[in-house]
Amino acid sequence: MEVRACRICADKLAHEPRPILRASPTAKILIVGQAPGRKVHETGIPWNDPSGDLLREWLQLSREQFYDESRIAIIPTGLCYPGTEKGSDLPPRPECAPHWHTRLRAALPAIQLTLLIGQYAQRYYLGNRCKKTLTDTVAAWQEYLPEFFPLPHPSPRNRLWLKKNPWYERDILPVLRQKTYSILELDQG
Repeated sequence: MEVRACRICADKLAHEPRPILRASPTAKILIVGQAPGRKVHETGIPWNDPSGDLLREWLQLSREQFYDESRIAIIPTGLCYPGTEKGSDLPPRPECAPHWHTRLRAALPAIQLTLLIGQYAQRYYLGNRCKKTLTDTVAAWQEYLPEFFPLPHPSPRNRLWLKKNPWYERDILPVLRQKTYSILELDQG
């Protein structure tokens, strides 16, 4: 697959490019996050870190269900680990999404819902439809259905956001789970 050999920003990365994504033409849900972190870069498995653990908890999906490529595609806004600065991951490289996302989405004809995780994914896909803040965009989730469902990033650094916004877990996560289970045809048992 051409995308896995991508090197368009190789001269701007501190590490060797390693595009991390999972996709199949049969996938019904697309997860678009920011960019792989260090651990994901090392393992080659998307969301294979504490953020992924929380995301799977939010969705109430097992690792097996989450990584079922025939049902769930995972394509970050930036496909490669951008490195860190002052202890934080750098933002996704700006070349990546414009170069790859249209082509990759065209190869995913069965997508029924795209989860936009974090501000980078939301800005890229929603553009001027984003609200003033990530909180406002997430709170307005119904405006973006049926195509998109904006979510905060499940990073451990966002625990304070979750604490300040209890409505997210109380009101939004049950709807997200119901939609996910319905699309994936899973029993909510």
